Amino acid sequence: MKKDLGVQQAVFPMPVLMIATYDEKGKVDVMNAAWGNICDPDKIALFLSDNHKTVKNINLNKAFTVSLATVDTVKQADFFGIASGNTMEDKFEKSGLTARKSDKVNAPIIEEFPVVMECELLEEVDTPSLHCYVGKIVNVAANEEMLDEKGKLDVGKCGIIAFDNFKNGYHAIGEYVGKAWNAGMEYMK
Repeated sequence: MKKDLGVQQAVFPMPVLMIATYDEKGKVDVMNAAWGNICDPDKIALFLSDNHKTVKNINLNKAFTVSLATVDTVKQADFFGIASGNTMEDKFEKSGLTARKSDKVNAPIIEEFPVVMECELLEEVDTPSLHCYVGKIVNVAANEEMLDEKGKLDVGKCGIIAFDNFKNGYHAIGEYVGKAWNAGMEYMK
């Protein structure tokens, strides 16, 4: 029997997305966002309120990068969700992470995150129910040691983390449990 829990954000896993931008002075800003996902093979949707410094930077530069946080970067990732670039001038420097400029878009790549999507702002969608930024993914890059023998990303090697809305925690992702579009084929008979 199920017990009513009331209204909750009952989706798991939620991504731990590190959105990196440059401000008007060329300074690196990174925010932690769980409300975002792929919305087309070459597009990502980020559901962000417009009060974030990152949003101002996306509007300014029409570009951003999105990286996946890991077990090794959980403290910095959490910090990027706690601290605001609007009030903390040296937010990125305090993290101890390193950035380099993307050669594809006008946004930084954070070296310690093993997977990055380099994105151009495609559109902003604003309705009474949501505020969304859609980015066109122009490139995905990954640390070579995170790839399998076929050159595909091996999630088990990355230590990617997910956000748990139920208990406000982070979980490691990586155990392989079945092949997509194959595991349920027995029910097709």
